[in-house]
Amino acid sequence: MNHSQHAASPSVLIIGTGFGGLGMAIQLKNAGINSFVILEKASAVGGTWRDNTYPGAACDVQSHLYSFSFEPRHDWSRKFGLQPEILGYMQHCVDKYGLAGHIRFNREVAHSAFDETTNTWTVTTTDGEPHTANIVITATGQLNQPAWPNIQGMGSFTGKMFHSARWDHDYDLNGKKVAVIGTGASAIQFVPEIVPRVKSLGLFQRSAAWVLPKP
Repeated sequence: MNHSQHAASPSVLIIGTGFGGLGMAIQLKNAGINSFVILEKASAVGGTWRDNTYPGAACDVQSHLYSFSFEPRHDWSRKFGLQPEILGYMQHCVDKYGLAGHIRFNREVAHSAFDETTNTWTVTTTDGEPHTANIVITATGQLNQPAWPNIQGMGSFTGKMFHSARWDHDYDLNGKKVAVIGTGASAIQFVPEIVPRVKSLGLFQRSAAWVLPKP
């Protein structure tokens, strides 16, 4: 690319370093556009694969389909990749494609505004820092905030309570009576991992409930 082409490149701001944000950044580089910044609210890349570390965390899509088509990996330890492997793959992509210098960690977006007179966006982070760009790409995904159910009495519950997406690895589940609310992919993965350790486990969903006693 010559100097005039580089000068004409738009400034791009990407929000999030999950698969969407990293994939977009790599494609910008492939197109010869290096004038981009990635804002990440956390202190590391990975999105949902950084945040979800519950026991047995894995992808429910086969690994060879879940990785980037332009960066295939053939040495997954199993058909459905485990969380540490997927996170490692994403960091590999950051390193291979030189994205680290474009990422600004601990930058949570608070507000964005478009100026029609200059055709630019100003994106402000929670610390008050403004970032200006021609193009803003939101790659925050739909899983960046845990969804808590609105259940009467939750506020007065005196036991330990945490979301699977923010698993408390310091809390000892051995011998505890545990209630799991939800029967989605996360529960399917971590329930078999913790059943041998707990005293009893109740698994609840909207239409039915089961109690799994210790054998």
